[in-house]
Amino acid sequence: MDLVTLGRTLGFSFAAGVNLYATVAILGLAARYGWVELPPQFRVFDNSVVIGVALVMYVVEFFADKIPYVDSLWDLVHTAIRPVGGALIAVATLGNASPAVEGLMALLGGTVAAGSHLTKTSTRAVVNTSPEPFSNWFLSLGEDLFVVGLAFLALRHPVVALVVAATLIALIVVFAAAIIRTVRRWFSRRTLESGARNLPPQGR
Repeated sequence: MDLVTLGRTLGFSFAAGVNLYATVAILGLAARYGWVELPPQFRVFDNSVVIGVALVMYVVEFFADKIPYVDSLWDLVHTAIRPVGGALIAVATLGNASPAVEGLMALLGGTVAAGSHLTKTSTRAVVNTSPEPFSNWFLSLGEDLFVVGLAFLALRHPVVALVVAATLIALIVVFAAAIIRTVRRWFSRRTLESGARNLPPQGR
């Protein structure tokens, strides 16, 4: 596998974890109208039904994503859908390959999409605690622009998309590790405090 294929695979899989329908729509429109010269395997997205459904669902998600708590429910429903979509996109962009390679790419694409999806979902949950809706709207619009931008890079500059996606994945891993360490320390401290309170008083 070359860097171009890997860049497109990671770029589109990461974008699918944030907004699957926009990613599929961009892939379908790019394949149909020849925005860039793509390998033959991208023809799988050049289907009127696929493009139409992706566009309709993107419009639905565009509005659902702007409503606090409705966006969290939407993300919850898509916890399985987006990683599966990322895995299918990864296999589709691979082209002809052995079953073992297809399996590895499906695992990679699904994992990347799951990582970006969980990051989006957790960020939205934090933002929804704000009493005003504007931060939610700005974040949602930023996500839409990010997906379009990353998809554009994956189409025209896949090596750059590879660098961007790899950097973001590394940041997600670093932040996730930091959060896990913080939670573990918090639970350990609470356990020690609870144990100290339950100790019987020492006699004189």
